[in-house]
Amino acid sequence: MTQALDFAEEVKTLEAVLRQLPEQQWQRPTQFKQWTPNDIVRHLHFWNEAADWSVHAPQALQRRLADMRASAARGEGMRVLEGLQVTASGPALLALWSRFALDMAERWHALDASMRVDWAGPPMSVRSSITARQMETWAHGQALFDQCGQERAESERLRNIVVLGVNTFGWSHQVRGWQVPQHMPRIELTGPQGQSWSFGEPGDAGLIQGSATGFAQVVTQTRHLLDTDLRVEGEVAKRWMLNAQCFAGPPEQPPAPGLRCKSTHMA
Repeated sequence: MTQALDFAEEVKTLEAVLRQLPEQQWQRPTQFKQWTPNDIVRHLHFWNEAADWSVHAPQALQRRLADMRASAARGEGMRVLEGLQVTASGPALLALWSRFALDMAERWHALDASMRVDWAGPPMSVRSSITARQMETWAHGQALFDQCGQERAESERLRNIVVLGVNTFGWSHQVRGWQVPQHMPRIELTGPQGQSWSFGEPGDAGLIQGSATGFAQVVTQTRHLLDTDLRVEGEVAKRWMLNAQCFAGPPEQPPAPGLRCKSTHMA
């Protein structure tokens, strides 16, 4: 399953920038909801463990889901439970997260991509599960690249996140209680190496053009539409791009224009 190898490469890319963080920087809030690097990497490890348990330790997954429900019933934020169950921080957390994720990727590479597993939401295929892990790594990694003032070098594997964004056109409407438009807008994107990636058919639903990176940033809510190079035409296309959400959970609002950007310094 090639998506497992793509997940591993995403982990290695983020690991490289995290290794440059001074220890005190691990407690400095990022532009993503004021989460620190410790918060972000704990979150990634917490959910990587849960995804891996869905295949290799289903009872452990069910215990974690029960813990989540109990935590929510107490009115606690997700970071409280994640901090209790993943206690490492700084460089030790980095080592724990990267070692587990890369081992997971190697084991998942041999799985049947169509195998179904339980999850916090509806059951899904292991291909969808590992793609979601890559997407989460990429999306949360954006805040860390921003904090370090660095541009991420993108590759062909970005297409997995683009496809996830395209496939959640309906979900972006359903999660808000909106009727799903009959047709999806035409999408014409330029990949990281100049590839041409297109989806949908021309029609009344509109047109989205620009970089694959910009599209991925919008559907993962790491940038507002106006902070990307995307050109959007048509009401259906505009409504989607202003409210796109390729991840599960309750409806989330994208960041305000100008709120998230690459830092010009590290303190």
